[in-house]
Amino acid sequence: MVRGKIKMKLIENATNRQVTFSKRRSGLLKKAHELSVLCDVEVAVIIFSQKGRLYEFSSTDMQKMIERYRKHAKDEQTNNIEAEQYMRRLKLETSELAKKIELLEISKRKLLGHDISSCSYEELQEIDCRLERSLRSIRARKDQLFKEQIEQLEGKERLLLEENIQLRGKNAIGANLWQPLAQEKEVVTYCSQSTDSTNTEVETELYIGLPEIRC
Repeated sequence: MVRGKIKMKLIENATNRQVTFSKRRSGLLKKAHELSVLCDVEVAVIIFSQKGRLYEFSSTDMQKMIERYRKHAKDEQTNNIEAEQYMRRLKLETSELAKKIELLEISKRKLLGHDISSCSYEELQEIDCRLERSLRSIRARKDQLFKEQIEQLEGKERLLLEENIQLRGKNAIGANLWQPLAQEKEVVTYCSQSTDSTNTEVETELYIGLPEIRC
């Protein structure tokens, strides 16, 4: 015969309730002992009966287990409190940042000329001053960049002029080297005596210059 499920509720009959308490208490303490032995863990069980009688089991010293539990519970509570405080601080910072972003968006729209119908004269005057300061800063930066570009171009121009002068000097030196060779041919006439008894004058032409190229 299959045993049916017992509905979890208070047992009305006092005798049955006491019998069930005794059986389940013994089973619970036995299971606690088995758990501590089989799994090598520290287990402590404290039971107070309906009449206030104490039943307990501890795999080690009960007092040390209680102190350890209190310390652990305190640490957990402290961690929970710190976590809650941290979350509240984050929410507050997030809310403040959202407000700042909203104010910046409103200010940006006003600087662009939007939503200014509700602005007072003082607010419009402040916006006008801010725009003037921005324009002065932009123009100053623009002038600075323009001057830097002019200086860079002037530097490039100086370099090109120096290179041009150097190239002209090299060309002049080359022309001076080739100038003697480009002059007209000089004719040198000299006389020589023959080794035989008859003296004969021989005219010889010596050409100095580039050789003639004949096709």
